[in-house]
Amino acid sequence: MYYALIILSVVMFGGCFALNDVYQKMRGSSLKISLQFSFVSSLAGLLVLLIINGFRLEFTWFTLALASVASLVGFGFSFCGFRALGMINLSLYSLFSMLGGMALPFVQGILFYGEGMSVAKAVCFVLISIALLLTVEKGEKKSGMLYYIGIFVLNGMSGVLSKIFTEAPYEKTSAAGYSIWIALTSVIISAFLLLVFFRKQDTVPSTPKSIGVGAINGITNRVANFLLVIALVHVDASVQYPMVTGGVMIVSTLICFFGKNKPSKKELASVAVAFLGLLALFAIPV
Repeated sequence: MYYALIILSVVMFGGCFALNDVYQKMRGSSLKISLQFSFVSSLAGLLVLLIINGFRLEFTWFTLALASVASLVGFGFSFCGFRALGMINLSLYSLFSMLGGMALPFVQGILFYGEGMSVAKAVCFVLISIALLLTVEKGEKKSGMLYYIGIFVLNGMSGVLSKIFTEAPYEKTSAAGYSIWIALTSVIISAFLLLVFFRKQDTVPSTPKSIGVGAINGITNRVANFLLVIALVHVDASVQYPMVTGGVMIVSTLICFFGKNKPSKKELASVAVAFLGLLALFAIPV
């Protein structure tokens, strides 16, 4: 059942990548637009999570503190991505982002939560890393190493914080309650930044269509992360996050077949290697 939740979340994350692309083509990628997108998507996600949780707003100080940190990490990741636009190698951007999202929770689970290393986990991790390396394009700019590091660490911290939440002995809310507080603090922070620092800055105006895309993205993303927090109670982080990284690579590539930019032979090769990595995770007995 919990592996099914991970697979469902992977499909939803793949859809989020497509929706992000649609939104950026509609409005661009300035910092103000990114904050507006965060506000709309977080608000929509918050409303749906409240419905899922029966409109109950659970509370503990530990949950609030960790959710606030998770929100700030998310904004830090967005900031690094914004600063990197037009400056760094975009294929390496994706590489560092997805490697961080896989590697940090993987190492955390093994070193700090006794999940144990196995041949299957090692083979899966190596194959998915190779699959990500295959996506790197030559000839692009390679400056901005500081942003690479920020992207790697901050994207990985999302999974790390989720694992801390599920394992912490402190009084805490349910997974839904934690997800609600992340969405709520994201709404508050993005609204504050927009009102204080970006009130007079012009952007491409929002349209009902762009707001709808942002809302659907937020609902999909927040629910997908909520499902991962539920699964993380029962599935090792060192298994879950390689599944997520490899799965998102596969789903995103499949979605490309329905768009104008068809996947290249190199991208198809990387997906094949990622699939072998996922297969190894369950086929290798030790």
